[in-house]
Amino acid sequence: MASLPLLNQPIHHLLKNHHPIKTSRKPPKMALTIRRKALNILITSLTLVLNTQRQETANAIDFRMTVPDQTLEEAETGIKTHAQNLLQVKDLLLEESYKEAQKNLRKSSSLLKQDIYTIIQAKPGKERPLLRKLYSDLFNSVTRLDYAARDEDRTRVWECYHSIVLALDDILSKL
Repeated sequence: MASLPLLNQPIHHLLKNHHPIKTSRKPPKMALTIRRKALNILITSLTLVLNTQRQETANAIDFRMTVPDQTLEEAETGIKTHAQNLLQVKDLLLEESYKEAQKNLRKSSSLLKQDIYTIIQAKPGKERPLLRKLYSDLFNSVTRLDYAARDEDRTRVWECYHSIVLALDDILSKL
């Protein structure tokens, strides 16, 4: 060890009577819990304030299933209009205006989704599984069309659009 430079030698023999120094103290558990609760309350209240101030919705798929006060009659009257709006995306797809097509697709499919879900919930229990399958097929095709439009994949766009038309005809005939 004597031939090694001072920096390469172990340090423990240089520090006689060495006692580890406590450099950090843990706060008491109770104080930590109070801080966490206060932080959670602050974050939650800020989130609520910011969400109530922002009235504009994003151009994304709306995950709400039903409008809270939507009646069966309102859903039945709105379903044809929303279905037509969904099919009118074809004009934008023909122009290859994919961004606008995505916006309109998301808006019309969201409203149609709410209408169809409300109608399915009003049906007898025996009819619901088939309707839910058709519902799932329709909106999975909508999602695939959204992705195809994002990727500007013309072939996939038209495949998805045609599957939407078929799925929409199928589910509307059963409702």
